[in-house]
Amino acid sequence: MASFTRRGFMVAAGAAGSAAGLGLRPTSAQSGYPNRPITMICPWGAGGGTDATARIVAGLLEKELGQPVNVVNRTGGSGVVGHQAIASANPDGYNLGIITVEISMMHWQGLTELTPRSYTPLALMNEDPPGIQVTGSSSYKNVKELAEAIKAAPPGKLKASGTGQGGIWHLALVGWLQAMGLKPDHVAWVPSNGAAPAMQDLAAGGLDIVTCSVPEGRAMIEAGKARSLAIMAKERNPTFPNVPTLKEELGIDYSTGAWRGIAGPKNLPQEVQSKLIPALQKVYESKEYNEFMSSRGFGVKWAESQAFAQFMDSADEQMGKAMKAAGLAKV
Repeated sequence: MASFTRRGFMVAAGAAGSAAGLGLRPTSAQSGYPNRPITMICPWGAGGGTDATARIVAGLLEKELGQPVNVVNRTGGSGVVGHQAIASANPDGYNLGIITVEISMMHWQGLTELTPRSYTPLALMNEDPPGIQVTGSSSYKNVKELAEAIKAAPPGKLKASGTGQGGIWHLALVGWLQAMGLKPDHVAWVPSNGAAPAMQDLAAGGLDIVTCSVPEGRAMIEAGKARSLAIMAKERNPTFPNVPTLKEELGIDYSTGAWRGIAGPKNLPQEVQSKLIPALQKVYESKEYNEFMSSRGFGVKWAESQAFAQFMDSADEQMGKAMKAAGLAKV
């Protein structure tokens, strides 16, 4: 990862919030919100899962609000630039953004001072829990057998991957190991550039386990080159109903996952929130949104306003504990 300074991030992303910096007051109180186009900031690149989710939400939100909702990708700094741009924008209802699980991770790494509390949460729209994948020819037929093998193996003998060091799928493994009473490095983590290369390495025999969302492993699973033994969630994914939860199989009440939600800068007027939240709920409940997310294999999860804030607070606490345990926290 390139070297970035916190000051650099603030300068790079702060330009998007120059209006706020000039002390301009929110204009949402003007009648008829919204009466002009809305910008939806995406902290991640075009073509990715977050970008795709932002665009389907924006497209459907246009229909509900009667104004264009334009997605703008503000990438860089492992997500910091875009998340800062959302937080620094004028809180007038015309600058929103899609925030992701990384907002509960970046400040622990010392990359930014942003936290989930830096926003006005509007709606959680998606969550994808990690699955526990093994090769299709693995002798482990269920996650209980795998867990017993992990406990019996010397530290570092078994190898896992799914993302880079300190990424969400790495922290998911750390949390699972801790829930089983093991040290966070009992299974060696092999950094990868994402779930796809990790699944390929798994199929080739270079790894024992891949922790990533089941949709990300879907191609290998359907080809018979991998099997998903369990997901780290409170309930099964309807798209993959045969994959049990950890609690079902091991009695471990541990769940985590990657997630995406819509938020605005802090101090978004109540008038704006009262218009946006019901509109986002209609988007979430729409046939178009659910068919799109299902076609991508993405999970859907709804929480509005305060419930979304509580969800993020829990995620932040969970990620902090995992990163500290793994020696990855800088603060």
